[in-house]
Amino acid sequence: MDRLRTPPWCIFPSLPFSKQRDWCVQCHVILVSTPTILGVLGMWSLLSCKRCMENTEEEMLLIEEEPDLIHSVDPRRCCRSIRDGSANYNCRKEERDCQVPHESLDYLPSHSRSYKKWLQEKTYRTDWDRWLLMGLIGIGVGMLGFLTHQIIDYLIKLKWELVENYLQSGNFHMTWICILGLGLAMVVVSSGLVVFFCPEGAPYGLPEVIGFLNGASIRHIFNIKTFLGTFVSCLLAVASGLFCGPEGPMIHLGAIIGCGLTQFTSHALRIRLPFFNRLWSSADKRNFIAAGAGAGIASVFRAPVGGLLFTLEEVASFWDIRLAWQTFFCCLMAAFTTDLLSSSLSGFVYRGHFGFFKAEERILFWVKNLLDMSVLAFVPTIFLGILGGLFGALFVSLNIKINKLRKRFFNSIQKTFFRKTSKLLESVLVLVCTVTVTVYVPYFFPCTPVMSLRTSQLKNSSETRSPFEREISEYSCPLGTSWIGPDGVKYSNQTFNEAAALLAENGKRGIMYLFKRGTHEEFGFTSLFTALAFYFLLSCWTAGSAVASGLVIPMLYTGALYGRIVGLILVSIFGVQTNEQGAWIDPGLFAAVGAASFFSGVSRLTISLTVIMVEITNDVQSLLLVMLAVMVAKMIGDWFNTSLYSSLLKLKCIPYLDSEPLASHRKKRLNLELFFARDVMEPYVRFLHLRENIASLAQLLVSTSHGGFPVVYKPKPDQSEVFLGTITRLELCMLLEHEPIFETETNHDSLSCCPLLLYQKITVEKLPDPSQMTMLLNRYSTDPRYQQLFINLEPYINKSAVSVQAHFSLQRTYIIFRTLGLRHLTVVDLQNRVVGIITRKDLMSFQLEERLQCQLASQRHDSDEQLLD
Repeated sequence: MDRLRTPPWCIFPSLPFSKQRDWCVQCHVILVSTPTILGVLGMWSLLSCKRCMENTEEEMLLIEEEPDLIHSVDPRRCCRSIRDGSANYNCRKEERDCQVPHESLDYLPSHSRSYKKWLQEKTYRTDWDRWLLMGLIGIGVGMLGFLTHQIIDYLIKLKWELVENYLQSGNFHMTWICILGLGLAMVVVSSGLVVFFCPEGAPYGLPEVIGFLNGASIRHIFNIKTFLGTFVSCLLAVASGLFCGPEGPMIHLGAIIGCGLTQFTSHALRIRLPFFNRLWSSADKRNFIAAGAGAGIASVFRAPVGGLLFTLEEVASFWDIRLAWQTFFCCLMAAFTTDLLSSSLSGFVYRGHFGFFKAEERILFWVKNLLDMSVLAFVPTIFLGILGGLFGALFVSLNIKINKLRKRFFNSIQKTFFRKTSKLLESVLVLVCTVTVTVYVPYFFPCTPVMSLRTSQLKNSSETRSPFEREISEYSCPLGTSWIGPDGVKYSNQTFNEAAALLAENGKRGIMYLFKRGTHEEFGFTSLFTALAFYFLLSCWTAGSAVASGLVIPMLYTGALYGRIVGLILVSIFGVQTNEQGAWIDPGLFAAVGAASFFSGVSRLTISLTVIMVEITNDVQSLLLVMLAVMVAKMIGDWFNTSLYSSLLKLKCIPYLDSEPLASHRKKRLNLELFFARDVMEPYVRFLHLRENIASLAQLLVSTSHGGFPVVYKPKPDQSEVFLGTITRLELCMLLEHEPIFETETNHDSLSCCPLLLYQKITVEKLPDPSQMTMLLNRYSTDPRYQQLFINLEPYINKSAVSVQAHFSLQRTYIIFRTLGLRHLTVVDLQNRVVGIITRKDLMSFQLEERLQCQLASQRHDSDEQLLD
């Protein structure tokens, strides 16, 4: 079927043009001589050939009086691969099918007469309710962030306390068994919640939130079951010892809170409270979700400005200054709530000092000793940026390949239960490998002394703990002693295991060790390279497994490891510098710069990442170094592939529209200003009239899955039908549920005799009962009684629906579609007659390349034909 719809030069480009044209005619003759259904296919094939051979506007606008149905809503067709391999993204068959549930969303409400009446009934108010809800979202996300930190820290501490005696006695086998047993219990529950409890049986995360805010409808992403499953799964996955963090799930959880607290709706719990219903529009919902996502970053990193900029740079597709202020307030409340609760509670035990924010507790990776910078520091910083771009691109490529292999393997398992069980077993296998590395690798490293650092001045403070005192990093090392020197300073000869400090400790504590200044030779090359290799590979494998996990901590950790290696190389060359001019040669400084470079190499973030690094380290002195490393890493990474989040959007077949359209032909980027809207539109459109027969309308909804329809009317009896507006499928279904608005044929001249249905009754996100609606449509389409009934669609039509002419620039068509957040864009001719329609999936990169390739081939063959003539 698809090959018949494709012109011959797209299938057999090597054929002479005259033979290709003859091929079209012969195929049509053969098909129309067979039974009726094949004759229809033959006419379809001939129309396809004719449409691609004749490029003039007049021929493009020659459409049947009653066009066929819209085909662009079929996601499988949207994912058809480009046969010459020039597309930047080729979907496989199973990847095409996964786009089926991803419909599009309208950003603005339908501007109908019913909507205007609803607006008139609403008194004008200020935005105090929006600010109130933003504050509530921030408080809710802040409390959730506090719980996340406390529970994870408590579980990790409890796990290692249980094996402390085995470690001190050097019994590594019992340590491995206990750690693995506790970790298995956590991972089985964590993965089981995702696989068996969450609605889709797979972990949701940042890519889905980004896709939704871009306008793609993703099922169950803000479900209460998704919230509970993701929250508990994230806690147990991080505490089990997997190389992951809670940041990605916190962004998703913040978005769920932003959706739930403002909509006062839960379909799973069948709750819909009538509060703030004026803020239930799609635009307001997306704004609250974007603010919730930013609050998640603000809470987990204690970085309110970073959360705001992260939302602007990566998450939100629609942005304005009012949303920026409100998101800023939401992030402020989230960070404040987390700090306020953390100031007095530790391990759910009240420690006093409520409301007193200590720097070492509030700042995630607090760097105490700020260093003076030198222009020479920019040289290793550029090298770290290059490493960050290369390692980041490698990480993205490797992770996508692992996820593709994982997806292909699981899809090959037919039975659902065994497929889900296999996902759970993979998570168990990842944990077994991770625990084996964290327990046994330190066994091969000796205990090394902690450098005799001055930990406190007795005249200024009481005794304080040294960096590694009674921590997991001591592993099986003997207890150290401490003494007070003649200068009144406390010293310690404590020993620790370098590999245990880097692998057995949780990611947050390990990053603090790597960022610490003044510890030039605290870690050797062997431990750093070993930790880098294992952490890079295992975190890449963990990402995408059936647990709710984040990648920010692994990205920071990996970059900090190779950054410290570069810093250690400089120390080996120039020695430990104690003078003011050489103080910048510090492995801790380059660990922070390396962390920023790898984070940028994977995520391709710039502005928000720079601010986040300053907020989580309090190191303003290294701001210029971080900025340079981030910029270089992004540029290097972009040479090889896209960011991890963009790659995951493509892997999951989420129809995401970039800010700029990307289409290439034979490895050359196409200028879409040279093409027209008609080149990518679907020309076969089924449209509706102001007055529709109930039975015909029901039959249309039963036989199609289109999300919306253009509505046409005749300004005068002797004129052609012109475009008036659009109406969505959901609105039609809700209208058909109310029989009192049906009319008989005698009311043909009266378009306003029936009562106007309230706007709230026809505006829904999804059908309340799809099975009941299917039965209703079947009854309407088969019952002869409804053949005589009609419905007046005029009060419910979106009369502000956007349309463009067929010769409109394709580049500007794309910009209009994405900027306005459209779901359907109607294409009209010079007489305002409907000639086609454009949907989100028609503007995807692979779809643009496929259709424009045929246009280029058609133009090329037309030129060859003219030369031959």
